[in-house]
Amino acid sequence: MRHTRGMSDKIAIMHSVITAVVLATLSPLTMCAQMTWESQRELQFQTRPRARDIGLKIGILPTGQLNAITDVAGVTVGHTTLNRGENIRTGVTAILPHNGNLFKEKVPAAVFTGNGFGKLMGSTQVNELGEIETPILLTSTLSVPKTGDFLMDHMLALPGNEGVQSINPIVAETNDGYLNDIRGRHITREDVFSAMKNARSVVEEGSVGAGTGTVAFGWKGGIGTSSRKLPASLSGFTVGVLVQSNFGGVLTIDGAPVGVELGKYYLKDAASMQKPTRKQGRNAQVDSDALAHARASANNADGSIIIVIATDAPLDWRQLERLAERSMSGLARTGSAMTNGSGDYAIAFSTAIVNRISPADRVEKPRSTHVLVNDAMSPLFLAVIEATEEAIYNSVFRATTVTGKEKRTVEALPLDRVKEILRKYGRIK
Repeated sequence: MRHTRGMSDKIAIMHSVITAVVLATLSPLTMCAQMTWESQRELQFQTRPRARDIGLKIGILPTGQLNAITDVAGVTVGHTTLNRGENIRTGVTAILPHNGNLFKEKVPAAVFTGNGFGKLMGSTQVNELGEIETPILLTSTLSVPKTGDFLMDHMLALPGNEGVQSINPIVAETNDGYLNDIRGRHITREDVFSAMKNARSVVEEGSVGAGTGTVAFGWKGGIGTSSRKLPASLSGFTVGVLVQSNFGGVLTIDGAPVGVELGKYYLKDAASMQKPTRKQGRNAQVDSDALAHARASANNADGSIIIVIATDAPLDWRQLERLAERSMSGLARTGSAMTNGSGDYAIAFSTAIVNRISPADRVEKPRSTHVLVNDAMSPLFLAVIEATEEAIYNSVFRATTVTGKEKRTVEALPLDRVKEILRKYGRIK
């Protein structure tokens, strides 16, 4: 099974490379004449690099083979992307911890809330019981209830679940209402089922799935992923992260003040205003017009981020909650402002087969589990910090320019300028 998966990954990667080479041989005029909108979008994806493709190395730990959450064996990811008409820019992203019946083989999990302005359906039961029993779905804010309902349809229909009378669907969101007709709640049953059915180990990033209509740091946000594999001397376990980025702040890449250099960052206008005089003191009245402008500007930092963390390390709920908590350090490294209106959530799960929860465990006898000692957690903490930081960079590096609702356009991060800035600060050659 592992051999088959590896071959599929290699074939998919080779296909992308060959397609990019073929397209590169066409003249711009020929491409414009012959390519559909979808194929032009695909070309953008192929020509926009990931962080490591430009020589940027985040942290000290090595990545997994794919540098993706799917480096954790058994984990797959699928998307349904909705780009319809002028106003629909949304989608669904599905993360499957394994390809079996999750209700029959639950996995240990935990949710950590950095700032709770959001809707993470099912989170209270996850933290009460320390397990998840459905795939994790990401979508648009107002589509959470519908998506959860469709996810329950999927779970109840699985063979072996005929007698099930309670399902705890896990659905998280960010608000894509700037580019998407969010009030239309356009996600359908087929969209949800398709995202799960098409889940695979090669993960598309950028303006896809639940990241289709998102905005990050004033630029186009989206889906991003990364992984870290610990050296054999530190257990050899893998930590993978996937993010849905839709938040803001002062974009910082590997310590370089990219947002400031680009002139687009949270509170830019307000920070340049005259400070209150000593006579006005601390109680100087807030300029309501300036505050309203800051909230409505393209540099508004509200929005949210969902961080999904997978590991093959044998961890229980308590340890997974600690792992999820550390991901916020990776978020902070990117310059996130974690504003009042940003829902910053992390959900972590372990795929270790030895700790799966099956119906056979639901009898009145102790269940054996295997967990790492606390001292062994520290390398995993660093792994999740580095993978979260890099996943966020990949989400904006790979995202493409999108025009949506009311003809609003959110530009892709200008990578040529970013590379100049990173060279200036000695981050890349």
